[in-house]
Amino acid sequence: MSFSSKTKNDLSRMEIEPRCCLIAELAAIIRMSGTIQIGGLERINIKFTTENAAIARRIFTLLKKIYNVHTEVMVRRNRQLKKKNNYLIIVNYKEKTKRILEDTCILTKDNNLYKINYRVPTSILQERCCKRAYIRGAFLGGGSISDPEKTYHLEFVTHNEEHGKELSQLINSFGLNSKMIQRKEESFVIYLKEGEQIVDLLNIIGAHSALLKLEDIRILKEVRNNINRIVNCETANLSKTINAAIRQIKNIEYIDKVRGIDYLPDSLVEIARLRITHKEASLKELGEMLNPPVGKSGVNHRLRKIEKIAERIKKERGEG
Repeated sequence: MSFSSKTKNDLSRMEIEPRCCLIAELAAIIRMSGTIQIGGLERINIKFTTENAAIARRIFTLLKKIYNVHTEVMVRRNRQLKKKNNYLIIVNYKEKTKRILEDTCILTKDNNLYKINYRVPTSILQERCCKRAYIRGAFLGGGSISDPEKTYHLEFVTHNEEHGKELSQLINSFGLNSKMIQRKEESFVIYLKEGEQIVDLLNIIGAHSALLKLEDIRILKEVRNNINRIVNCETANLSKTINAAIRQIKNIEYIDKVRGIDYLPDSLVEIARLRITHKEASLKELGEMLNPPVGKSGVNHRLRKIEKIAERIKKERGEG
């Protein structure tokens, strides 16, 4: 089961909340995954389609708890394409359906004419708990979250641009920074990509198990990244030290071959012999071998002098 499915399953098992929050959650689910069929006021249906059994149960429970309405539930399976079950929930009682649409502010009356309103119903989201319930419903109806082991990405997909903009604003009212893009012609995606912001949103909608799991993964990733940075840094420094030692040894061997080691000034002969003898020693270790001992910077200064002498000799010999 995917991380997204587990998160939705946990949310679908949350305890039933006060009526105002249940209506807010239902209002979001209808807007995200519901279909309204109107054949005059004599025939109004609401259909919900989902591949998640837990969400189907949640919708059924919400409708039963709030309106005590009987719903048709059908399960379909496309054997040819080997897809998962599709759960279809239908509310086809005219008065109950009309009341649901009015309570969720989807069906509004203007000059004795009914209109469909897919915008975020701010009139029923006055309380903070109702706003959280609406975002939870939006996630259940049209949201998804990527496996945090791979990437941080949480999104909501809606088919109404105005609803998408207002849903993003609602999410951002909790101090988040969601953004919206258009995907294909009729899909609008509200998304978060920062791990910390996704954790905050999971906390807002009450997905605490997913939150803890994501936090564990974030901490583990951070530790891995820190270790990798340290290892890479140490590897780079070690590589730099080895390359410098090889260059120093080549310079000394070149001087010894063409002029003899004693060509060097007395102050450099000792360090040159030590560098040749102890090829794997660090500058600090070489300095401790000198008599009297010299610090790391002092050793480096002497070896740089030897390098300049080697370069000068190469120039004189036309090898530079």
